[in-house]
Amino acid sequence: MTETRSSYSAFQISLHWIIAVLVLFQLFFGESMTTVVDAAEDGTALSPADQVLGSAHYWVGLSILALVMIRLVVRLASGAPKPAESGPTWMQLAARASHGLFYLLLLATPILGLLAFYVGDPWGDIHSLNKPVFIVLISIHALAAFFHQFWLRDGTLKRMLAPAKSG
Repeated sequence: MTETRSSYSAFQISLHWIIAVLVLFQLFFGESMTTVVDAAEDGTALSPADQVLGSAHYWVGLSILALVMIRLVVRLASGAPKPAESGPTWMQLAARASHGLFYLLLLATPILGLLAFYVGDPWGDIHSLNKPVFIVLISIHALAAFFHQFWLRDGTLKRMLAPAKSG
């Protein structure tokens, strides 16, 4: 596993952005699953929209889990670009910690969701706690990317926008 490239591959970039869009979908429409579970417990009918969104939440969660596992395998097999060396040591450590937390959340959240769906509480409550953590982490991640792009100007953001040149 080498880290000599200046950018991620087109496949790695695609996985990043597909997963990001799917996670945003879950954050915006994930409450529909709570409606589905509550209706099942109360024996009440669901609206067609809640049925569709609840089903979508389930399948999008499984898709995220599968895509993150593929992303990890690809990263282990082909590596990643060397991190930017600009900024203080604490910033580099924070970047590593936040990426590790992202992978942990991206794996644990769908698994907790499956446990909540098939087993029930307390897994649903734990699964729900990840939403605010995701929101904070995504916000920090986006701000850090813009900081690198517009303040440090070190090319960090470009690595996740333009694939590495082969050859």
